[in-house]
Amino acid sequence: MELGYFAMPSHPPECGLKEGHDWDLQVLRWLDELGYQEAWIGEHHTAPWEPHPSPDLLVAQALLQTKNIRIGPGGFLLPYHHPAELANRVAMLDHLSNGRLNFGVAASGLPSDWAMFNVDGMSGQNRDMTREALEIILKMWTEPAPWTHKGKFWTVTKPDTMFDFLKPHIKPQQAPHPPIGVAGLSKNSDTLKLAGERGFIPMSLNLNPAYVGSHWDSVEAGAAKTGRTPSRKDWRMVREVFVADTDQEAWKLSTGDMMGRMMGEYFLPLLGHFGFKDYLKASPDVPDSDVTVEYCARNNWIVGSPATVTEKIEQIYQEVGGFGVLLVFGFDYKHKPEAWHNSLRLLKQEVLPRLKHLDASVGRAA
Repeated sequence: MELGYFAMPSHPPECGLKEGHDWDLQVLRWLDELGYQEAWIGEHHTAPWEPHPSPDLLVAQALLQTKNIRIGPGGFLLPYHHPAELANRVAMLDHLSNGRLNFGVAASGLPSDWAMFNVDGMSGQNRDMTREALEIILKMWTEPAPWTHKGKFWTVTKPDTMFDFLKPHIKPQQAPHPPIGVAGLSKNSDTLKLAGERGFIPMSLNLNPAYVGSHWDSVEAGAAKTGRTPSRKDWRMVREVFVADTDQEAWKLSTGDMMGRMMGEYFLPLLGHFGFKDYLKASPDVPDSDVTVEYCARNNWIVGSPATVTEKIEQIYQEVGGFGVLLVFGFDYKHKPEAWHNSLRLLKQEVLPRLKHLDASVGRAA
């Protein structure tokens, strides 16, 4: 098993945009020093608790301040970008990364973002746009000119040479392109079916482990369409994690601090508006009113001493049938940086060595 990081990025609404950005940079430097494998940075436009509209700005700066960690958007919201422009921008970013770039894509799930960009998410237009945009981006990177794509949402031409020397010339450094990751939320997720279909990296967001187990079925269903055999080693699992020297300290620093505040003030009410609280329940008969911060901490979060956290990760691993990379869900602890750094350190140095017997290539513990 490997470790990575998934940042929305999350910051409390009173936090300045640069202040939050600087905290994220600090954490990315720590992750690199500690030997984490990868980090994914989200994009949102209308969520004060998820305030970064341009993950590539953070990625570009972080690449200059790190040496080994792979970093990428997690992901670019494809309905809000012109595919040809984004293809060129991501290709350039791949060169700046010296091949350390991951390319995460997403369809966008916030109705307020849909409204800002005039996208009809209720009808699934955002998902249709995502598929078409990705098709164009991959074509830009892999198919020689000339061609014209006339789609439902975009018309894009890759022209032949003009005036002797003007021509499309920008391609990613990684051939044929950076690894592509997609995040899934809902049961029977179309996005995760796409991951299976195209061989992309599937990422399951921070939901109840029993619920997330169905996500691999979606990956396999998509893979069956194209005759692929997906590997559980590629499957990323996003989780709220806080490790401290004792269970009591970890509980206090998580539920009683920024993790608890963000969940209580933003994430749980948001899921409630969408009717998504079922995704967090240990069983369907639990009333919505019982799904509190403490309930999530007990049932879904990975919080405790190194020994407790090891046990919880192994339990989730067995419940879902195996996965390759645990992605730590990022929170803003700039008021207690030592505690967050210590949690990341303990996870890597104390917990991970105790999980080496888990082999996702066989789906269960070896």
